[in-house]
Amino acid sequence: MALTLYYHPYSRAAGSLWALEEAGVPYDLKVVDIMKGGQKQPEVVAKNPMGKLPTLVDGDLVVTEAAAIALYLADRYAAGRLSPALDDPQRGTYLRWSFFAPSVIEPAVMAKHSGWQVKEVAAGWGTYEAMIAAAEGAIAKAPFLLGEQFSMADVVFGGTLRFMIGFKQIEPGPVFTAYVERLDARPAAQRAEAKNAAMRKSLGLQ
Repeated sequence: MALTLYYHPYSRAAGSLWALEEAGVPYDLKVVDIMKGGQKQPEVVAKNPMGKLPTLVDGDLVVTEAAAIALYLADRYAAGRLSPALDDPQRGTYLRWSFFAPSVIEPAVMAKHSGWQVKEVAAGWGTYEAMIAAAEGAIAKAPFLLGEQFSMADVVFGGTLRFMIGFKQIEPGPVFTAYVERLDARPAAQRAEAKNAAMRKSLGLQ
């Protein structure tokens, strides 16, 4: 049975599409009209109580949260290719930067642009400046987060950076720009972007 992704091209599910393409597994897209609140309808909420996208259905299993979906796909369908083995020392680095994206990058950007007044010691994401320095350091000396090897961590971490840069929420410095260009060159990323663009057009969103 093919996997089903509850999806809209203007949601985080657009990045999950890239993760699916990298994993190389068959899947179906179930378009949810978030412009009309479709993500809050009973069918979606029954699978994802948050009423959000993406939501992945794999047989009887439901996985939500974009980072969790990506890591699940790597472990189940591309272990050793997109995710390090459980006893591989690289596994720690892989998990570290995968969780850095939703746990540090996203809230740090939100705090900066929303003008949140929080104490650095009280905020799990530290400061925006510290986040930028850490993110640049993770990719400054090698093509990808695990060195020469691309992994699903790059889909999660890199996809977040690419999104934030695209919406001008993070400045595209030379380290980030070069990294995003490497990600954009991947065939799976190009297939995903083509499918997202085609879906936006079919939905009259271009």
